[in-house]
Amino acid sequence: MKRYLLSIPTLFLFIIALAQPKYEFRGVWIASVANIDWPKSGMTDPAAQRADFIRLLDQHQRNRMNAMIVQIRPAADAFYPSSFEPWSEWLTGEQGKAPNPYWDPLAFMIEETHKRGMEFHAWLNPYRAVQTIGMSSIAENHIMRKKPEWFLVYGDKKYFDPGNKEAQSFVVNVVRDIVHRYPVDAIHMDDYFYPYRIAGKEFPDASSYAKSGSRLNKEDWRRSNVDSIIVAISKVIKEEKPLVRFGISPFSVWRNSDKDPRGSDSHAGQTNYDDLYADILLWLEKGWIDYVTPQLYLEIGHDKIAYEKLLNWWSKNGYGKHIYIGHGIYRTDEKNSVKWKNPDELPNQLKLLRTTPAVQGSIYFSSKSFDRNPNGWNDSLQQNYYRYPALLPPMEWISNEKPAAPVIDRFSRKGESIVFRVSTIAKSQLPVKYYVLYRFPAGRSLGALFEQPSSIYSLVVKSGGFEQTVPQRENGIAYQYYVTAVGTNNMESEPVPVTTVVKE
Repeated sequence: MKRYLLSIPTLFLFIIALAQPKYEFRGVWIASVANIDWPKSGMTDPAAQRADFIRLLDQHQRNRMNAMIVQIRPAADAFYPSSFEPWSEWLTGEQGKAPNPYWDPLAFMIEETHKRGMEFHAWLNPYRAVQTIGMSSIAENHIMRKKPEWFLVYGDKKYFDPGNKEAQSFVVNVVRDIVHRYPVDAIHMDDYFYPYRIAGKEFPDASSYAKSGSRLNKEDWRRSNVDSIIVAISKVIKEEKPLVRFGISPFSVWRNSDKDPRGSDSHAGQTNYDDLYADILLWLEKGWIDYVTPQLYLEIGHDKIAYEKLLNWWSKNGYGKHIYIGHGIYRTDEKNSVKWKNPDELPNQLKLLRTTPAVQGSIYFSSKSFDRNPNGWNDSLQQNYYRYPALLPPMEWISNEKPAAPVIDRFSRKGESIVFRVSTIAKSQLPVKYYVLYRFPAGRSLGALFEQPSSIYSLVVKSGGFEQTVPQRENGIAYQYYVTAVGTNNMESEPVPVTTVVKE
């Protein structure tokens, strides 16, 4: 039997690929449209819905995820009490019907997500108004009934007309209302702006184009319509709460290189720029959005849209904003997705991601795929790729202010344990999201150890301080501890030693 040894450079790259960064975005999409992920179809009892959402969070926490992207407005409806839009049919079984007993699902979901130190990104579909004409439940107070002239039929769905300025303003006000009333960490939108083309059918906006009087050709006019709502949403988010982020999850391909030299080495049948009229690169360049999550749902080596080629392309076109890669783990359910049956597909994608510059993490579609532990990937994440917790990467262009360093206001030793209390400085202007407790072997300098996720002993989600008991020796090794505070902008304070070095 031959033995194959890795060369030193190859071995080095392999080790780097497995190494976990201290800062990494690890998100999961939780889709509510058609009850894809939550709540389950037919589950309308609020107590059952709450229990199932907690089950999801606990599962993702075990996998060491740190952000939930939850769909709260799938079709001009709401998973929260709204003066603009009716209750969602996917929450109560009938659009416009309030939950009974009454509760606020959005407030609950945010609270439970934050309890676990995770971020909550509110996912909204901007323009879909009726999911399936003739089948979807439509409430009497739905905006489509009040303003029918704002809407267009395409295929079996109804959409807000993106060229209608009043319709745009309505959607912008929905976003403002959410950001004003709820402590969301981000507003998130997916790839559905102008809808994907239906073969042989033109999107019916000729009348709207004619009324606009625009000198732009129709293609550029459509792009300008999408640009304008992105600008408006970005503006209202920052007006309401400057630290709330704005993210977009586009289709994987901006443009093919045969259409534009700036495009990717791909052969997509439809693209963001040419078919969905979403010029993602412009939004990144202008700073209208804070992060982008391209949906790289196809596998490594795909003949038309290869994961590795698109990963490389997006990494070079982020304009300094964050890039989180969308992984299509749902494809393990598809009979013809042979390569997604390979247990190495996702691990190999993560290895490539971690060796690609300017990429800060991942989001997985979708939550229910993890229920089956596809290809044992829950185990792979827990035991290997996400073995250690990761801090959410900060966005310095929004705020580079660090929270005040925590204060150790009580310390004692009890036998083989250390007991201490941490508090925040009252005058600190930046609220604390959570604390990070680090542990190092005694006698080791802070230095590079501070940047290693394996040094993180625990994340403590307590905004006003906490008390902790930790072992000063374990398995014959003496330890020293440090603590930091992480602010709502994900910036980390300077580390504070809990105790002096414990001698052997």
